[in-house]
Amino acid sequence: MSKEQIKLRTMIITALFAAIIGVLAQLTIPLPLVPITGQTLAIGLAATILGARYGTLSVLLYLVIGSVGVPVFAEFSAGVSKLVGPTGGFLVGFIPATLIMGLLMEKFGFTFKIATIANIIGMLITLIFGTVWLKISADLSWTAALASGFTPFLIVGVIKAVLASWIGTLVRKRLLSAKLLFSHDIKQSA
Repeated sequence: MSKEQIKLRTMIITALFAAIIGVLAQLTIPLPLVPITGQTLAIGLAATILGARYGTLSVLLYLVIGSVGVPVFAEFSAGVSKLVGPTGGFLVGFIPATLIMGLLMEKFGFTFKIATIANIIGMLITLIFGTVWLKISADLSWTAALASGFTPFLIVGVIKAVLASWIGTLVRKRLLSAKLLFSHDIKQSA
């Protein structure tokens, strides 16, 4: 397979993960200010399967698609207003979370244990970004921001981190063995 074909296949998989994030974003449990969604599971899968570079690109593509008006954000919402609204910090936090998760796995290996640690760190990064922005944008006290944007998501976040690690490491191994991912473009499992 030529380099161009490998690059095209990798770009298609990256775009597919942007779509997966959009689909899982629609799995929501409504809460007063910030719903519980499948987005964090999806970004965990993107980082675990694609690594830092392409996982982060899939998140950036998802955010661009949603920002220009395609209803891919939670509850079929869209627009730049979502990025600057009360939940915008969570959305923006997906970028550094995915990058750091991918970098950790690339450095220490795409094993279930490392992926779980990386996904929990990514969850915390997302929650920190989201909570800080929620406090600022909604003019909440720190106590109210933590109660609305951090604490309710810890247990479900750990569950999603473990799921993303388990599913992601299995899918990654299968994609590599089927030659749908390539080690010289997306880092190989350790």
